[in-house]
Amino acid sequence: MKSYLTQLEEQMRMQPGRLALCDYGGESYTYAQVAEKVEKYHLFFRAAGIGKGDKIAICAHNSSRWAIAFLAINTFEAIVVPILPNYTPEGLTQLIRHSDSVFLIAESDIWKKLDARDFPQLQGVLNLKDDQLLWWADEHLQSAWTGREKAFLANYPEGFYTTCIHYPDASDSVALINYTSGTSGNPKGVMLSYGAMSDIVTYCQKHIHNAQENLVSMLPLAHIYGLVMEFVYPCCTGFTIYFLGKAPSPSLLVQSMSEVKPHLMITVPLIMEKLYKNLIRPQLNTPSAKAIRTVPGLRTSFYRNVGKKLRATLGGNLNYIIIGGAPLNWKLESVLKKIEVPYTVGYGMTEACPLLAFAHPESFAPGSCGKPVHHIRIDSSEPDRIPGEIQTKGPNLFSGYYKNPEADKTAYTADGWFRTGDLGVMDEGGNLFIRGRIKALILSASGQNIYPEEVEQVLSRHPRVEEALVLDRDGKVTALVYPSAGAVRGDDEAAIAALSDDIRNKSNAHLPSFSQIFRVELVDVPFERTAKGSIKRHLYQ
Repeated sequence: MKSYLTQLEEQMRMQPGRLALCDYGGESYTYAQVAEKVEKYHLFFRAAGIGKGDKIAICAHNSSRWAIAFLAINTFEAIVVPILPNYTPEGLTQLIRHSDSVFLIAESDIWKKLDARDFPQLQGVLNLKDDQLLWWADEHLQSAWTGREKAFLANYPEGFYTTCIHYPDASDSVALINYTSGTSGNPKGVMLSYGAMSDIVTYCQKHIHNAQENLVSMLPLAHIYGLVMEFVYPCCTGFTIYFLGKAPSPSLLVQSMSEVKPHLMITVPLIMEKLYKNLIRPQLNTPSAKAIRTVPGLRTSFYRNVGKKLRATLGGNLNYIIIGGAPLNWKLESVLKKIEVPYTVGYGMTEACPLLAFAHPESFAPGSCGKPVHHIRIDSSEPDRIPGEIQTKGPNLFSGYYKNPEADKTAYTADGWFRTGDLGVMDEGGNLFIRGRIKALILSASGQNIYPEEVEQVLSRHPRVEEALVLDRDGKVTALVYPSAGAVRGDDEAAIAALSDDIRNKSNAHLPSFSQIFRVELVDVPFERTAKGSIKRHLYQ
């Protein structure tokens, strides 16, 4: 297996003039320009006394400069600590301190909220937007930063050519520490090696795409899904990546996709739901559309035409949509299948860098999340019928939790399989179906297992349900429902009660007796979600 750093080096040598990293509507850098900026970072690190294995945190919004900083740290064999910029100041302080970061690359607005006195190990802070130091502990670091251009000219008096690019062939050492809060509210630092990253990059090149391509990057780079799938893998493959820099509105996504014209789209269910509400559902709900859908001979061609219009709106070249990061709503998946959009749903987690299961759209089984990337077993007496914990082995797995030996002890089974904490089944064809989280499992009074995610899928079929969350309240199955726009008006208690009863009764008609919903409670605002789009279930217990 070839190191992804070697593959990155090859791309910079083979196509130095090709655009590599671009801010949509802003700055752009060729592969040669990226290599030059990476080298200037290296000269600074050496002069400042920052060494291999030191931790450097990046806390900023997505941008090509973010990506360049990551590559500079990564190729220097320091350890990158990507941190989401939407943490509270207290949360940011905790993660920067816990990671033992010696340098912070951030934005001025983020640093203003922090106190330098809280970071005894920190040597300096760089503003990613304008390459100016925001704070430094001593003059030595300041002179190292301001002198990097002079040092670059001294080291390369005849110019910086592609033959000057040399990156290490690292494998077992830690490449980054990715903090994940998941839906439990307890962040842990997941240590991922260069070898784990290389394994997933190689897998993606073999099973997804391995040629020059344009890509719109819309997911947080500080989350491993966006980092690997929308940046590291494409960059090592010769892509031109356009960073949106923020969570995309439907209008921004349509505009960027229509201009970039990507072949591949990597996204999360939350963004697909926005596209459904704004681009697909309006076409399905017109009076003429409702009439056409009742005619068997016209129904198929109607749905196919809706799919063609969607792909045309998104640039015209799109023939591959990868959806991951959170469960895909059953209602949305059924629509995607009807309109014949080539989609697939993958499964993964930070500890797997991130892929655990995947399948090409042509072989994807609806309702599943693909087939194992490496080795997966179901801890169940009948793994094809009775859900059990999904457990895995493979070279893409993490090296442990940073400074958390207690979490390390419980992460693996006695025979060495990583415990995902997810429940699932696997059919005879090797297709994996997720049934939910072990911690979310509800035990009925009769001893039956109730999987909240399955009940939520049934709830989502109701036309007035926008989002649903199923919990155990005093031994009763309770559904929290955020209704669709206009479902109820104001504080009309009778209307609220009638809608709650309608949702409960119609959903219970499709549920077994042991998992019947006892109560439906309507909520006023959408549920809080993680960066990858999963509902923060622990907030509503």
